[in-house]
Amino acid sequence: MSDAAQGDAKLWGPLPAPSLDDIEALAIAALHALPEPFKSMAQGIECRVAEFPTDAVCKDMDIESPFDLMGLFEGIGMTEDGIVPQTGQMPNRVWLYRRPMLDYWAEHTDTLGEIVTHVLVHEIGHHFGLSDDDMYAIDDGLR
Repeated sequence: MSDAAQGDAKLWGPLPAPSLDDIEALAIAALHALPEPFKSMAQGIECRVAEFPTDAVCKDMDIESPFDLMGLFEGIGMTEDGIVPQTGQMPNRVWLYRRPMLDYWAEHTDTLGEIVTHVLVHEIGHHFGLSDDDMYAIDDGLR
């Protein structure tokens, strides 16, 4: 093994893949960095991290592979009368899926924090009824 390869093995060998807690920490940092009024309007939206979307979510969304979905908004958006919670209504939440994000990260040059932020902004944007262009503008402002 070359000296360079041994150096790489020492650098990367002991490092585990980012955990669910690591992704959650990145998501919390991204939430705190959101610009106003987006940040205030996002209060009350739960953020959860899971390895993959459930089989039911993949089936409902007609997704062939769980690697094809990095995040999901679950709930009733503001454009769908979601401003005032109804009795028995579950809280609005964003799901971030660790393994699909890690897979994307491995194949692109974005940092993991940038990917988590992008997915989070995109999914919260669904709550507000924002267009993709609006979400990209917010995401670009965070970089």
